[in-house]
Amino acid sequence: MILQPFQAILFDLDGVLVDSEELANGVWVELLAQHGLTLDRARFMSRAVGSTHAALFDWLRLEYGWERPEGFLPDLDARLARAFHATPAIEGAADTLVALRRAGLPFAVASNSLRARLHLKLEAAGLALLVGEHAYDPAHVGGRGKPQPDLYAYAAERLGVSPARCLVVEDSVTGVLAGVSAGATVWGLLAGGHVHPDSAAALREAGAVRVLNDHAELRAALGLTVVA
Repeated sequence: MILQPFQAILFDLDGVLVDSEELANGVWVELLAQHGLTLDRARFMSRAVGSTHAALFDWLRLEYGWERPEGFLPDLDARLARAFHATPAIEGAADTLVALRRAGLPFAVASNSLRARLHLKLEAAGLALLVGEHAYDPAHVGGRGKPQPDLYAYAAERLGVSPARCLVVEDSVTGVLAGVSAGATVWGLLAGGHVHPDSAAALREAGAVRVLNDHAELRAALGLTVVA
């Protein structure tokens, strides 16, 4: 029995369903160092989680005066693709999606990842069949990724549900702001294996009405049960 008055659940991907943040962070920091910019991994992670590549390049230019050299992006894409073939699902994520299916509660994924990476990570983590066609990226909304509300509003529309009747599950301030701006209820989920740059307090300050630590807590809060 679903205890909350939600008609659909909208998930972020990285850090919520798949544990890809450390993989991506390592690729970025290593490649930047090879192109003359040495950054602390924690420093880079604090800006990268929930962000887009365009926003990261803007930050690197403004903060460090670093301009992307020719050939950087294709090299980055190739290295990320290799790394993301090893993307694991976050513990309990598949159980949550299966429980939602059994409960008849629609769900979608809305991620700032580029489309190819989004689907690669879902496939690698074994979640692609569970998510199905409802996996959305900024290209679906003219490139207007989070923290703008468009991506979550679009995902809700594709499920045929008003954003006001949706629950957004996020792990970053950027994503929380997007969900709140779309008119959804937002819960934080800090279940990823990495040390998260956005604390529970930061997520609440951004508008998350509660913060959970793992998928077991999320299922319990939604009144979902796992069938063995």
